[in-house]
Amino acid sequence: MGYGNLQSCVRDLERTGQLLRIPFEVDACLEAAEIHRRVHDAGGPAILFERVRGCQFPMVSNLFGTMERARFIFRDALASVEMMIRLKKDPTELLRHPFRIPSLLRTAVSMRCPKRSNGPVMECQTTLAQLPQLKCWPNDGGAFITLPQVYTEHPARPGFMNSNLGMYRVQISGNQYASDEVGLHYQIHRSIGFHHAAAIEQGKPLRVNIFVGGSPALAVSAVMPLPDGIPELAFAGALSRHAVRMIRQKNGPMICAEADFCISGTIDPDRQLPEGPFGDHLGYYSLTHDFPVVKVDHVYHRRDAIWPFTVVGRPPQEDTIFGELIHELTGPAIPAVLPGVHAVHAVDAAGVHPLLLAIGSERYVPYAEDRIPQELLTNANAILGQGQLSLAKYLIIAAKEDDPALDINDIPQFFQHVLSRVDWRRDLHFQTCTTMDTLDYTGTSINAGSKLVIAAAGKPRRRLGTTVPSSISLSAPFCNPRVCMPGILAITGPAWGAGPHGQDSAAEQLCRMLESQSDLTEFPLILLVDDSSFCADSIRNFLWVTFTRSNPAADIFGVHSFQEQKHWGCLGPLVIDARIKAHMAPPLEVDPQVSAKVDALFAQGKIRW
Repeated sequence: MGYGNLQSCVRDLERTGQLLRIPFEVDACLEAAEIHRRVHDAGGPAILFERVRGCQFPMVSNLFGTMERARFIFRDALASVEMMIRLKKDPTELLRHPFRIPSLLRTAVSMRCPKRSNGPVMECQTTLAQLPQLKCWPNDGGAFITLPQVYTEHPARPGFMNSNLGMYRVQISGNQYASDEVGLHYQIHRSIGFHHAAAIEQGKPLRVNIFVGGSPALAVSAVMPLPDGIPELAFAGALSRHAVRMIRQKNGPMICAEADFCISGTIDPDRQLPEGPFGDHLGYYSLTHDFPVVKVDHVYHRRDAIWPFTVVGRPPQEDTIFGELIHELTGPAIPAVLPGVHAVHAVDAAGVHPLLLAIGSERYVPYAEDRIPQELLTNANAILGQGQLSLAKYLIIAAKEDDPALDINDIPQFFQHVLSRVDWRRDLHFQTCTTMDTLDYTGTSINAGSKLVIAAAGKPRRRLGTTVPSSISLSAPFCNPRVCMPGILAITGPAWGAGPHGQDSAAEQLCRMLESQSDLTEFPLILLVDDSSFCADSIRNFLWVTFTRSNPAADIFGVHSFQEQKHWGCLGPLVIDARIKAHMAPPLEVDPQVSAKVDALFAQGKIRW
């Protein structure tokens, strides 16, 4: 079946009991997002907000709120798309499954992009001010498009084969933007950056079209980590089983005919304005920074246009499903793209980019009595050289040969496997003064920070403790040691910067305090945190606190640490300072008045399914 546009998807979800209509008026400022979060957290249906205060357009959210619904939306295409990806790894798959050939041929036909002179998206025009002014978190800098599909073509090589469709944040009001301007926030590694650089080199503005809505496959394709040479539009056609029809433009990139909205304009090569803050997917605000500005020429829309949106924040949120779907589709191809790497897991609970887990091969010295990390380091460098994987801050990699049954998705098991084998004298490999995720504020400045590879191989070196050692001795202000999982101990410390003149040496103090405590051998990892009870309360809390609040080069310490030939290691436990620092962005919190209003709506039965 598949969907060529958003309207057919919404109708089908309603027909199958997977859509909740909200007929009463809802404010796009905070209220819609709060309702969305409640329904999403309960595993509820997609939500159609029929009446949006001060706006003529209905809004829909939570389309991808569960993995079951995501699979339902793409049910007719997933098998063929998965087979196409498997063929990259092993072309002989087709010989073993010849009955798939007709379906694959249909999928291939859907990957073309037929050109048209007009389409539904061009039926009407409006202004930025008339669009839904969605604001999800109290301190957001204005209204944002949260499911944008930003389309550009290479200035020197126009056409969809050299195009990019990416989901880059768009701010449509607030800050210093004029009524015909929007802010475009894209991260430094994205393909749109190459197009923008080429336009700057030519001394010309880059033309851009921002699609909202259309086939649900467009949104997924906009976040897919596709290799160069495979346009996102082509993948969207394969995933929807409908070729993406594009409208020709005399001067500029094409427009998606079935999109619900298209904001068309140019990026000035010499102008930037402050964009943000915005409550982002790490669970904190991304702060205000200068980003490119789009001067808007036209805002087109369908007569029956629906405004799709999502809400991001501390994981898990709806974008978690995007990650799971992408992993399900691309996971089988990883060994073909990265020889020697068997699996990679971007940990959603840690904010995706802060933590990668990986399983690789360790075959360089097969006759050795006990393995040590060698090939794993080659694997790690390859992983960090791949597209969005290059944003990883922590990469923890284990050898498949040590436990062929190791499950990369079983996070407690993976950590226990690594921590029982890791040797802090040799297995820490830092990259300093490097790039990191634009949304991560643990580094020295925007886009700047460090990375750490932890590679563990060989036989177990230690048993891991599961209870707090009875003889551990801590003096104020250090207190309340708690076990997060076997081998990991969290300790509450003073607020960061509580020392004289705002200086902070708490992590060094804790290391000195632990130097004489020999019964910590079963706890190779110790966390210095603001609240050890919160950190140890769940695996989810441990992952979020540890990996979103630390910058490896600045925040990793060790008991009996040393430096030899520029290699840093330690003889005792590794200590990660995972307290909130003064330069970090604040965590997200809901507006209490809006929360109370939504509480009442649920209590009165106005929202139910």
